[in-house]
Amino acid sequence: MADHRNAPVYLRVMFAVEDLGDTLERLRTRGAELVGEMVRYQDTYRLCYIRSPEGILIGLAEDLR
Repeated sequence: MADHRNAPVYLRVMFAVEDLGDTLERLRTRGAELVGEMVRYQDTYRLCYIRSPEGILIGLAEDLR
């Protein structure tokens, strides 16, 4: 599935994290790959998707408030 926005809902999960940059770096050392890019939603969230080594699509969100 190249486009994560069209992935069936049951193939995705999202987690709230405290530091998105740090979390992303730690997960990359364990084989996760960034899908697309990290984005900022207004002044509320920083978001990204990663794909685990097993192929699971995982969303990460940092609350900026």
